[in-house]
Amino acid sequence: MVRKGVTWIALRLGILDTGFRRYDGGVGWGYPGTLTPQAIPDNLPVVMGASSMKKIGIVGAGLMGHGIALQFALGGLDVMLNDLDEGTLDDALANVKINLGVLRGLGLASEEDEQAVPARIHTSTSLEESMAEVDFVVEAVFEDMPLKLSVFEALDKACPEHTVLTSNTSSFMTSQLAPATNRPDKVLVANWWNPPYLLPLVEVVRGPETSDEALAITTGIFERIGKRPVVLQKESLGFIGNRLQFALLREALSIVAAGIASPEDVDTVVTSSFGRRLAVAGPLEVFDLAGWDTISHIIDQLFPVIESSGESPAIIEGMVERGEFGVKSGRGFYEWDEEAVEALRQRVGQTLAAIDRLSASG
Repeated sequence: MVRKGVTWIALRLGILDTGFRRYDGGVGWGYPGTLTPQAIPDNLPVVMGASSMKKIGIVGAGLMGHGIALQFALGGLDVMLNDLDEGTLDDALANVKINLGVLRGLGLASEEDEQAVPARIHTSTSLEESMAEVDFVVEAVFEDMPLKLSVFEALDKACPEHTVLTSNTSSFMTSQLAPATNRPDKVLVANWWNPPYLLPLVEVVRGPETSDEALAITTGIFERIGKRPVVLQKESLGFIGNRLQFALLREALSIVAAGIASPEDVDTVVTSSFGRRLAVAGPLEVFDLAGWDTISHIIDQLFPVIESSGESPAIIEGMVERGEFGVKSGRGFYEWDEEAVEALRQRVGQTLAAIDRLSASG
């Protein structure tokens, strides 16, 4: 196995197999291959690796932006957090401190972290000034394509030439964003999951022009701060997680709409059965255990009746028309007040933290 520092040289010289795939049992990513003994040119360009990245830029200080800033700062990196609204930036810093307290209560942050982490996050309403010296950027603005394209165009002008630009989009693809820049080789999608300081996954999607170097920097810096990057083998709308999540949602909505079960019972079935398994073993692992000869017979019976409509479900359209948006309106499938919302957040946070500790212990 080639050591990471040497890999950059090998890539520059074109003497290393660049098939990008897992090399350590599913946690990290790297380039397998061996070096051919050749002289290293004296004029070899300087290449920044993930370990040399010092300053992170984040554009958008909302729900995901402030959480991503917290994760990078917990990893010991300086963060430049940019947003057009000063009030949003103030709220972001306040939420960082609140969430640090939560993490400390869960045993995932120390008293020292509570003091050091906020000091590593610097805010600004000027994109040009805040991004002038960053090494790696996460764009986390609203899911609006014209807005994202304008942000990437501005980032391309403001950031140093070596800076890798990533988008936290859950809807768009790298090939749609990269043309807004003059550095399509350094543009990727990096889709974090909420809350970003508790869920380790980041889905990484390269575009047709993304370089192996930029991809390796991106996965490397995520591993450096304790994330678990998964690289898609090709662009796909919805990536992996949302395609799986929304397939489940479509069937859950169909079951409720058909009167088969109540929303409460659907959620109970998930959380009391296969939902518990999914934290430790994925569906393909689980059914490998069950045996595909058995599963194929179940597929023959179930696939014809499982929901496959491409239309928005009438049950959701009706809720939206009635203003039943969920927590934000106080009513969705459930009734929500502040106490109920806080109880759910506590339950989710404590469970995710427990899973995190179990995963870390082995």
